[in-house]
Parts: sequence; structure tokens; C-alpha cells
Amino acid sequence: MNISLYQAAIAAFDNANSEDPNLEVFEGTTYPKELLYAQRMTDMQERFAPDASEAVKLACRAQHIQRWKSPRSDYPMDKKGYMLWRTNLYKFHAETAGALMKEVGYDDEMIARVKTIVGKKDLKSNPETQLMEDVVDLSFLEHYILHFAEMKPDYDEAKWILIIKKTWGKMSDSAHEFALAGKIKLPEALVPLILKAIQ
Repeated sequence: MNISLYQAAIAAFDNANSEDPNLEVFEGTTYPKELLYAQRMTDMQERFAPDASEAVKLACRAQHIQRWKSPRSDYPMDKKGYMLWRTNLYKFHAETAGALMKEVGYDDEMIARVKTIVGKKDLKSNPETQLMEDVVDLSFLEHYILHFAEMKPDYDEAKWILIIKKTWGKMSDSAHEFALAGKIKLPEALVPLILKAIQ
């Protein structure tokens, strides 16, 4: 791995995410929301898969890059609108990451690999895409599921079990083992529900 090239790309991703007007307070410090998300993704990747490839490391850092530029509100508020938003988001993140990598000097081959991962292509057949998905889902369970629950007070237990099962179903066996071994911090209030969903 070309360390200077890698560090330049990470700095470019972080600089882009630092422009996020949405802020989040974590442990008394205020962060641009997507910058904090990117840092959490790298932290989880290093804990779960420290030997991940350079492409996976880059993809994890860029997975939500500048997400605020493509808000959900720009699309119809129905299932079809949601799916279109998600599809376009993957493309947007992949293109944004690829352009920044090009600027710092990465070759087309590495850019294509990262764009495939960030774009979530070939999830079940590309080990690198699956690895990033594992990091996404582990990060969601540790940092975001409780906030998501607080935003959806009208969801009943059956709905939550379905959401957790869907998340669990996207994860590899290795990610399941990592989560169940206590290597991520699950929100205490949701642990019984999570365990019920994955049994």
C-alpha cells in the first residue's frame, strides 16, 4: 500500500465530509455528521477486519461521503421513491469517492475497485463488498439502531424484529460471530429484542 497516497485520499474524504451542515454531538464533542460516521466506519473496520485490503479501507471511509447532498426529501415519500433514492445514493457516493481518489493520484484499477464496493455491487459474490457491508451493519447496530428506534416510536415489536432480521441477513457468518462475541456495544434497551430477532 502506498501510505502517502492512502493518507491523501482519507484526508480528501474527511475534508469533503467536514462540510456537512448537519452536526452530531458525541461524548461532548460536536462533529459534522458524516465525518463522525466515516470515522466510526474506520474504527469498526479496524476492529472487525484489521487486515482488510486498501480498497475496503478506502470504501469504508467513503461509504456515506457527502450524503447530505442527496436528501431523502428529493424523492417521493413512498417505497418506490425510497428505493430510487438508495440506488442513486450508491452511485453518488461511488462517483464522489472515485473523483477524489483520481485527484490525489490513484490509478483507474483501484478507483474501480473502490467504486464497486461503495456502490454495493455484487454483494454476495464480491468479498470486498461483503466486508464493507459487514462493517456498515456492525456500525449500525453499535451506534445507530437506538437513535433509529427513537425516531420511529410508532414501530411495534414485529416491525423491529423484521428490521433487525433484514440487517442480520446482510451480514456474513464472521460478522455474526463478531457481534455475538460481545465485540460491539449493543444498546442495552434493545438487546432482548435483537437476540429475539436473530434466534
